[in-house]
Amino acid sequence: MSDAVPIVIYTRTECHLCDEAEATVRDVAAEADVPVDIDLVNVDADDELRETYGERVPYVYVDGRPAFKFRVDADRLREKLTAARSLD
Repeated sequence: MSDAVPIVIYTRTECHLCDEAEATVRDVAAEADVPVDIDLVNVDADDELRETYGERVPYVYVDGRPAFKFRVDADRLREKLTAARSLD
């Protein structure tokens, strides 16, 4: 089995869009049968990240590349996960 696709989601405390983004990533990955390794990074915990991302969360990276800001498009995510997995 190939390695999981790395996903980084920059979040904030009590961010409903962040919760939705994580749920969408998990749901799409399960539906597409693509293993993912999700790293949730709370920007409130780091001054530099808070300055960089501020209110612009969730910010989602798929396989090391910026992919989504605010909302995750399920169809586009499925394409990105499938493409990342085919590179393994």
